[in-house]
Amino acid sequence: MPAQRGVGLILLVVVSGLVVGSLLGELLGALLREGWVQDVLTRGPTIGLTTPATLDLRFVSLTLGFSLKVNLVGLIGVVIAALALRRL
Repeated sequence: MPAQRGVGLILLVVVSGLVVGSLLGELLGALLREGWVQDVLTRGPTIGLTTPATLDLRFVSLTLGFSLKVNLVGLIGVVIAALALRRL
């Protein structure tokens, strides 16, 4: 019987795989010369708030922002992280 996994653990593994994969994609993109391979590895959509949201309550000001850049290597990182989670 497989072990019960919480939503928090699954979310943590998926996000960490995406972050590590995206960082590796940016690193590979910086090392490769310009061309279609670099474009495939480093280009992708940016998900999140493009400009930070500000809540001003006169006595305190709160600024919130979140942006996630997804690329091909990041998606591969998510797949690898999901496979690693499955083996645990």
